[in-house]
Amino acid sequence: MATNNLPLKEQSIHEIYNGNLVTYEVPIYQRNYAWEDDEITALIQDVYDAYQKDKNSTIKGTYFIGTLVSYHKGDQVYEVIDGQQRLTTINLVLAALGIERKNKLTYRARKKSNETIKSVPEFNIDEKDNGIINGFRFAQNALKKIVSKEELESYKKYFQENVHIIHYNVPRDIDLNHYFEIMNSRGEQLEKHEIIKARLVEQLNEQDKVTFSQLWENCSMMHVYIQQKYRQEAIFGRNHHEFLISGFDELPKVEMGSGKKSILDFLNGIVADQNLNNNDTPDSFQPIIDFSNLLLIVLKITRIEDSNFNPIQFSLDDKELIKEFDNLKAGGIHIDEAFVKKFGFNLLKARYFLDNYIVHHSNENDTIESNPWKLQFWQKEGKNEYLKNLDGETAIQHKLVQLLSMFEVSFTARQRKNYLFYCLLHLFNEGTDLKGYYNFVKNLADKYFKDVYLDATKLNAINVPNPGSFDSTILVGNKLDVISKNTNWDFSEIYGDGTVRSNGIPLFVFNYLDYKLWEKYFDELRGEKTIESSTVRKLFFDNLGCSDFGLKLFEQFYFSRTRRSLEHFFPQAKADGKDGKPSQDEINCLGNYAMIGSEMNSSGNNWDPNAKLSHYLDSGKIRQISIASIKFMIMMQKTKDNLLENNRKHGLEWNFEDIKEHQRKMESILSVN
Repeated sequence: MATNNLPLKEQSIHEIYNGNLVTYEVPIYQRNYAWEDDEITALIQDVYDAYQKDKNSTIKGTYFIGTLVSYHKGDQVYEVIDGQQRLTTINLVLAALGIERKNKLTYRARKKSNETIKSVPEFNIDEKDNGIINGFRFAQNALKKIVSKEELESYKKYFQENVHIIHYNVPRDIDLNHYFEIMNSRGEQLEKHEIIKARLVEQLNEQDKVTFSQLWENCSMMHVYIQQKYRQEAIFGRNHHEFLISGFDELPKVEMGSGKKSILDFLNGIVADQNLNNNDTPDSFQPIIDFSNLLLIVLKITRIEDSNFNPIQFSLDDKELIKEFDNLKAGGIHIDEAFVKKFGFNLLKARYFLDNYIVHHSNENDTIESNPWKLQFWQKEGKNEYLKNLDGETAIQHKLVQLLSMFEVSFTARQRKNYLFYCLLHLFNEGTDLKGYYNFVKNLADKYFKDVYLDATKLNAINVPNPGSFDSTILVGNKLDVISKNTNWDFSEIYGDGTVRSNGIPLFVFNYLDYKLWEKYFDELRGEKTIESSTVRKLFFDNLGCSDFGLKLFEQFYFSRTRRSLEHFFPQAKADGKDGKPSQDEINCLGNYAMIGSEMNSSGNNWDPNAKLSHYLDSGKIRQISIASIKFMIMMQKTKDNLLENNRKHGLEWNFEDIKEHQRKMESILSVN
């Protein structure tokens, strides 16, 4: 297998213009300097905003100003292939700040520009490049408007040390054909995870750089099983469903590339996988997380062993990716060879667990016919490759799929996946025993509900968990603790019972309740050919608070990603408290809420309960996947029962007594361990 290392380096502005003595030469084919007032002012303002943000912080962040691509011609002369506009602007801003530039910026066969850049700031020359002169004046004016005299020295220091650029130093064997076409299609700015990669590979020797680059690229392909990128038995075993290595140095050595390579290969870090046959089709899926967010989870896993690490202060938001790596130094961690190898190994192991032990969504749309959430591992037997359920058709398999997808639809935002961090950390610490893993995920769901969502001190004014609530509850001494401690909870005390309007009920509560309802069916009725009139089945529906509506909903139930809307079953528009109708306070509680698809909510939020029956249960009017909520079906069936048994008047098919009784039944379901 052959691969290539991306030749890039992160450099501060000081290193660019006052580091090792070099000359940057702008070739004749580059256009003249053309930045205007708005562009220069925006750059200075952006750096100032970053400076202000970090001014009072003990941890100084890094502000990335873009990229520079050059070709080393020899004798410390670098031909600027791309980035000359930014490089010239930086030169002019440094001059406007009164900072010496030891390294030269020259323009090949462009005498006027050469003389002008050398004469900054006096410009005592006959032939002048007005673009460069204007750029200097724009920089001067912007600095006067933006940076106060008191801040000037510290801003100058920040500009030189904390403003960084990614420098591609293109090697001699690069084919530069079509370079600008590629850069235009790709965009000029590097992604944050590419910047992190550049930092990490700097710490490795040439062979390990190649190995690490291949690992990085393989792991970044989030929609394909990692075993399909690494085909060596030494890593995943003969069947590709084991994780055999225990460290980075056990990865098979990658053949160093040779010969002339295209610029596209270097920019995209493409790895030529010689073990992947042309006829092999990767088994793809919809990833539940971006690569940058995965990097943050892996960094948190890597740091959790440090007793000085405070996980509550760690962000899983990919906007903070670079800052979290900056924070390593403040935490006493050096990004050296040992750290990079450990992080790389953890990244590969995390991808293996993520792909094979966490649910992912198939490439199909949500339909009522089949569950799109898959908990499958990829394996190879001889020439055959296929996907297989993690635990066949066992109870553990079915319950894990429901639990993990319940977490996923509750926390779709990729910066809020604390549950995913906890699951991966458990697999890192305890291994892949499926019974132990199932018990962990089940206990984690219970812990979320009882120790976070039923603890008023961990919720804000609208009953949303405060920042840090999950980590402070789950990570005790940086160790996982998923055994619930809250045994004396009162749901109505926090979320109301209709006597006083609820301040809000989070999405997780409804998803957790639907899981408990499905679990009750699974444990009591699934697999039993229980006839409708049987005592067991009658007792089951009595406990739900309605008559028998069949088992098909339970059999087909899964956590659809369409479940994003909270609906009042008795509508707000008609809740006036008159003539037996419930009041506004009485309808704002668990007993009158249901989680449904957005399609339903937009079409019928003002319908009374009887109208909802005729519309929501008619498959020709609304897609049935939109009403795939067990709780909601119970409410509709109870309304049907009221119409048939009690001869309720129109508009009173669902009243406050029904709301209170339904909430009581649901609270009893939630209380079952």
